[in-house]
Amino acid sequence: MKEGRCSDPCHSISPPSEFVEQANVTSPEIYETFEEEWPTCWERAASLLEWHQSHSTVLEPTTKPPYYRWFVGGTLNASYNCVDRHVEAGRGDQPAIQWVRETGGTETYTYADLERNVNAVAASLRKIGVNTGDTVALYLPRLPALPIVMLAAARLGAPHVVVFAEYSADVLASFMAETDAEVLVTADGYHQNGAFHPLEPKANRAIEQLEWDVTTVSVDRTGHDSEGWSAEYDYDELRSRHWDSSVEPVSRESDEPLFVCYASGPTGEPVGMEHATGSYLSYVAWTTHAVLDVAPGDTLWCPAGIEWITGHSYIVYGPLALGATTLLYEGAPAYPDKTRPWEIIAENEVTQFYTTPTAIRAFMEWGSEYPNAHDLSSLKLLGTVGQRIEPETWWWFYEHVGGRSCPIVDTWYQAENGGIAISTLPAIHEMRPGSVGKPLPGIDAEIVDATGAPVPAGQSGYLVFERPWPGFFRPVGDEAAATELWTEFGDPPNEWTYFSEDSAVREDGYMTILGRTDDVINIGHYTKNRVHVSEIERVIESLDEIDDVAVICGRHEIMGEAPYAFVVCESDRPTDVRSKVRETVTRELAAPICPVDVYLVPELPRTYSGGVLREALADLLDGERLGDTELLRNPDVLDNIAVEIRHQRTSPTE
Repeated sequence: MKEGRCSDPCHSISPPSEFVEQANVTSPEIYETFEEEWPTCWERAASLLEWHQSHSTVLEPTTKPPYYRWFVGGTLNASYNCVDRHVEAGRGDQPAIQWVRETGGTETYTYADLERNVNAVAASLRKIGVNTGDTVALYLPRLPALPIVMLAAARLGAPHVVVFAEYSADVLASFMAETDAEVLVTADGYHQNGAFHPLEPKANRAIEQLEWDVTTVSVDRTGHDSEGWSAEYDYDELRSRHWDSSVEPVSRESDEPLFVCYASGPTGEPVGMEHATGSYLSYVAWTTHAVLDVAPGDTLWCPAGIEWITGHSYIVYGPLALGATTLLYEGAPAYPDKTRPWEIIAENEVTQFYTTPTAIRAFMEWGSEYPNAHDLSSLKLLGTVGQRIEPETWWWFYEHVGGRSCPIVDTWYQAENGGIAISTLPAIHEMRPGSVGKPLPGIDAEIVDATGAPVPAGQSGYLVFERPWPGFFRPVGDEAAATELWTEFGDPPNEWTYFSEDSAVREDGYMTILGRTDDVINIGHYTKNRVHVSEIERVIESLDEIDDVAVICGRHEIMGEAPYAFVVCESDRPTDVRSKVRETVTRELAAPICPVDVYLVPELPRTYSGGVLREALADLLDGERLGDTELLRNPDVLDNIAVEIRHQRTSPTE
């Protein structure tokens, strides 16, 4: 039995009474209230912000269905809401950003510090030519300068686009080209796993690909000189010149853009999404308040990259809009050793820890002795986001990190949605390990079949949403790209149905997300043998020898399509693992569902957001030319996988 697996037969766990007594949202009637008052129910979210001018209409359609305008007529500034108003409320001495260096040491930025920095950087950006409506690109590691520049741009009414520091020059250039960014803020490099990683050379190559002049600002993080780099401005020098400046926050219409965020699609291609100032900020403030239970005085640590929607929403805008402290950790979780995450929580008195199942599985593998050796009593809530969390992993997190005293919110959302859409409300619902929970108040989610008809409880189907909410995106790019994205919404403007491209099952109102709908396999052409790959993965991962697994739908000469398993083993190539996988799947599921081939690989190809790039595995299986692998964090593993496929097919050992 793997460490963390729990034999407890209980499927539902009540939230601790101590948590319920202090929670932000405690009345189950909130669901009924949101239904009765929809869409004006969303004024509850807008009320968490300070508006320069109140809205006249909560919701109205745009001229380009299926997109809507929220809080029409309302004006506000995101930077003011995340910084100034907390200082004005007397919380200037409260920490806003707690930055932990990989190399050691912590820097604290109070709200007063943040206000001064944001004003200085906003004045700097304005001095170098940034005006309202101009896009500012940020190619930065996890430094305090990253949220500061985001908020400074927002102060000027200039949308920002944050590009992951590990992305290539080509990706940076494509994002800047699509968003018309003429200003780039970057750094000389960053530390990770004890090594220096230069950024400026990649930034230079990206700029060379653009058809316009780019104004560059560079943060000197490491003191390394980059050959051939000639940034026009040094971040610290520019900021110091404007240190005593005060920049009036530019009032923005609710539906004017705050930022563009990119996410990798199921085939690895980047998709750009624009989020509007008033609607997005209202929604992330609401979900941070209601789901993550954040309040002033709390310290939220979300280790995600700020470049993802999770980082935008639950590292920067959500906690800062509510006047809480957000924690930034620069480096790798196991550097210099595996005590680092738990030291960070204990030393900084983290109250909410919001991470991924992938990270938790790594923590499990390291061993429970690491969290058990630290005082984690400051924690009051745990959360997960990203992939589905297996019950075994859930229980380990609950017991060894939360000490059975913290509720866990297992959350589902996409970059398109802006923020959490499905989750338990931690003071209201019982927790069910492995289930993401119920749609939030005001969210109308259904599970339907291929005809759009609701499926019975306990039966899998397509996860769709029947009405919008304020966090929704607008597409970036030309009209053709926008039209293609509209196919996710049924047949606008005659109906509004958002197709999430995920499959799910619902029991007692609780939803379990199974995975992408293109990961469903029809075994032998018969729908009665229709199975989702996540079910096969769940069974395979139960084996002690298996550390990670991905099951892919590939072509088969006789059956049409069939499952193929790629497994990462805990030890080097155990001799009987293939037969064990087949026997276990046959016993637990059915013989026709047994993987045709089982490939032993060193690791799975994953995007920077942690997802498996299944399209690459399918291409390798089917002998197709590889698609876009630019967003893979470990592209070198594809060569190893290709060799394993050839070896297994030419000389199978089992």
